[in-house]
Amino acid sequence: MQSFKLLPSGERQRNFERSYATDTVECQRSKDASEFNIDNSPTQSDAGRTGARSSRDSLSSIERKRRAMARFGFGMFTLALGGGAIWLGREWEDDELVEKRMTPKTAPATRWGRTTERFTSMFDYFSKPAWPELLPPPLPPPHQKPYTLLLSLDDLLVTSTWDRQHGWRTAKRPGVDYFIAYLSQFYEVVVFTTQYYYTAYPILDKLDPYTYFIAYRLTREATRASESGPVKDLTYLNRSLERVILLDTHPEHVAQPENTILMKPWKGEPGDKGLVEMIPFLESIGIYNPPDVRPMVKAYEGKDIPKEYAKREAESKRQFIENWKAHGGGGLGGGFTLSTLFTGGGARASKVPETYLEAKRREAQAWYLEEQKYIRDHSEEFDRQKKAQEEAALREMSGNLWGTLGTLVGAQPPPAAPGADAAASGQAEPVKVEKSST
Repeated sequence: MQSFKLLPSGERQRNFERSYATDTVECQRSKDASEFNIDNSPTQSDAGRTGARSSRDSLSSIERKRRAMARFGFGMFTLALGGGAIWLGREWEDDELVEKRMTPKTAPATRWGRTTERFTSMFDYFSKPAWPELLPPPLPPPHQKPYTLLLSLDDLLVTSTWDRQHGWRTAKRPGVDYFIAYLSQFYEVVVFTTQYYYTAYPILDKLDPYTYFIAYRLTREATRASESGPVKDLTYLNRSLERVILLDTHPEHVAQPENTILMKPWKGEPGDKGLVEMIPFLESIGIYNPPDVRPMVKAYEGKDIPKEYAKREAESKRQFIENWKAHGGGGLGGGFTLSTLFTGGGARASKVPETYLEAKRREAQAWYLEEQKYIRDHSEEFDRQKKAQEEAALREMSGNLWGTLGTLVGAQPPPAAPGADAAASGQAEPVKVEKSST
């Protein structure tokens, strides 16, 4: 039988404490090793299933139906978006080009360009002019003038100032009456301003009280809105751009620079001759009748048109005289006649003939004087007719609420029946004298 030796109580206590300390250190090392596991691999106890249900299996039938409908809707939207892009990028049609006032040369040729143009046109309702055609169709020949001259109002024909003592005051530019009246022989004169009609019409009534020279008036309602402000888009004009010239002082209002002549703004300087000096150039276009005015406008781009044109006209006159002399002109005329025996007059040089431009200019100036005389002689009749028209318009507005509202928003009134104004006033409408063709 094996015998056991009992240790003293103090030694047994020390052995127990040593064994407890060793077990505690081993447990701590095992815990630290599991916390700093680099690959985060699950331990043997974590590798099993937890018993929790999957979120996929927890969806109800209604939620699954909603998810399926969302996927179907997104797919249909993507399909419609792609189909719409293909449809918007299709080739241009003839009717579509006419409606958009474009030609095959000016219309976008790429698929992306066609798509962008068609897409943006869906949202330009508020940026377009109030009417698709700003001017009525041209008159039948020979009543329609061959060219259309668009004139800005502010800083070109007039200028306005404001002060505390007088408020707003408007001054006419020197020579504006002669400028409009004289050029109306060659052009269909149209005032195109960015002012609203209720501020522009009183000024135009002073410039042309009988609407004798200014054929039409276009105000801000006829402009196209852009990021830089109102723009005068001539494609809505209902006129061929080959025969349209715009005179303006603000380049930010111009949409077709090839048809535009930019002039220096007039700020009220007395003795200004800007309009009168521009007449010879515009007059020559009406006399020579070119098929397209844009090359002529381009030739004077960035130049002082009155001075440059005066140089070219003087050079043309010099060449004309040299050619005339080369063909026998300028010699001694008259020869020896019986009258020289009694008068003692010697032979004198023949007179230099007029050029084609000078002859037509003399005819135009004579016609201007005749037209001014006609207006002076019939001014009382014009005043009576104008007053009768104003009274008829007031009666119509007072009895028609919708007509009043339409006038306030700038709507165009319906065309009156032929002779209606004359019948209302009891006066025969004066007939404008037509220039005889020679």
